[in-house]
Amino acid sequence: MERAKRRALLSVYDKTGVTELAAALTAMDWELVSTGGTAARLREAGFEVTEVAGLTGFPECLDGRVKTLHPAVHAGILARRAEEAHRNTLERLHLRTIDLVAVNLYPFFQKLSQVPPPPQEELIEFIDIGGPAMLRSAAKNFNDVLVLCDPADYDEAVEHLRQDGGPGDGFRKRLAGKAFNLTSAYDAAIAGYLLDGAEGEADYHTPSLKKAASLRYGENPQQEAELYLRADGRGALARMKQLGGKELSYNNYRDIDLAWKAVSSFGLVDGSLPPLGSVDAARLLGITEAGVLPACVAVKHNTPCGAALGGSAAEAFDKTYACDPVSIFGGIAAFNTTVDADAAKRLASIFLEVVIAPAYDHEALAILREKPALRVMLAASPPTESRECVSVDGGLLAQDVNRKLLEKWETVTETPVAESDIPGILFGLRTVSWVKSNAVVVVKNLSAAGIGGGQTNRIWAAEQALRQAKAAGKEPRALVSDAFLPFPDVVEAAAAAGVKVIVQSGGSNNDGLSVQACDRHGIAMIFTGIRYFKH
Repeated sequence: MERAKRRALLSVYDKTGVTELAAALTAMDWELVSTGGTAARLREAGFEVTEVAGLTGFPECLDGRVKTLHPAVHAGILARRAEEAHRNTLERLHLRTIDLVAVNLYPFFQKLSQVPPPPQEELIEFIDIGGPAMLRSAAKNFNDVLVLCDPADYDEAVEHLRQDGGPGDGFRKRLAGKAFNLTSAYDAAIAGYLLDGAEGEADYHTPSLKKAASLRYGENPQQEAELYLRADGRGALARMKQLGGKELSYNNYRDIDLAWKAVSSFGLVDGSLPPLGSVDAARLLGITEAGVLPACVAVKHNTPCGAALGGSAAEAFDKTYACDPVSIFGGIAAFNTTVDADAAKRLASIFLEVVIAPAYDHEALAILREKPALRVMLAASPPTESRECVSVDGGLLAQDVNRKLLEKWETVTETPVAESDIPGILFGLRTVSWVKSNAVVVVKNLSAAGIGGGQTNRIWAAEQALRQAKAAGKEPRALVSDAFLPFPDVVEAAAAAGVKVIVQSGGSNNDGLSVQACDRHGIAMIFTGIRYFKH
């Protein structure tokens, strides 16, 4: 009895390489089965194709929602060739096996990444059902069925098919894993869309991420590393463009992420302003008419080492640089406004790893590109994530992004807060929320005069910040802490440095002692009722 031809089912939205695959299979005497658009493309190229409807005896229906969801398709894929019972069942039902499945999916990822995304009723129609079902069936039965979900694998698959004995178990298994990897990411993107805003209520964490780059190494040269970005293309990092400089490293990406989030928290050049809780920040900062002030944040080792608001990008950078001229060396500078030539000249005068901004003028870009190692990043959108995660051994910790600046605004000392100090206080609260805890920021003239972060106790953080301010010859007006002051030692250190107002969350058993110390020194103290730990 003559052996039946091997049969391939080709059903692809992305037609890349499909005619070349069909040609190779036909040359090896395979029979082609296909669906609507793919069948039409293959016939146009001169191939003989059997429509899936001819295989199933059932027409496509419901506007194409049902095409391949049929036992004639899935039994042909899932039958185990070595099982006599399976072979007998196929014979009794007059069904034939399908030996290769080449399927790629409706572009839900791409549609979801559009700005703005399509209306829900349109987006729903790009959720593929039959495609993932066929991929999963073929991948489950990878010992007998070759599954192709990526046109990049077609040529290698053909080479394996041409070899004596055909594709080996390792190759088949790898392609099956790749298919399940795709379908799981695809389903995760759909789940993320449907659960948008309700991630904390979901029982499973299902991020849909796609490998964007293999990096030279991780935090250290002995560590391998990769970059994965959201498969739907959303997120600030996914939409950034590199306009100059060498390849980005693992540490660069970590610092870019934090720097852009931090500087964006001061508002962006388009006039948007982040929510600041119970205080009308636009009024207090005096920027209702002027718009959002230019801001600069410098980051080193994933924590700010300088931050400032100014009348221009150049002024904001000068004030940021003055906070810590040593630590900014080899760091990152991020802006919330256009980098012009004046700012670019300052940036080019020191060693920086990366510059980030929402726009650059032509002269500025030319200046920055003269430094071939300097990575110049164009940030196309503000940060978008409402949840953040960190890996732990065997899982993830997930939490809401901290967007709240104030729970209350309570002056707890006899000395009142000067209204002129309020803009600096708000600036300090924004800045300290991005510094590694324990964190203290001292402020003068809408800039960080000193930053103390990553300390294991609060007095060390305060002393570090005050020491920086003194080294720069600055007498800070405000000291802002990321949490409560457990002892009055911070007040004493602040008083010695000339600080006029201290801002903390409150909530320590020793709050009374700190308040009394402030009253002795004529310092105002504000309780915000909220902390900003960043581990």
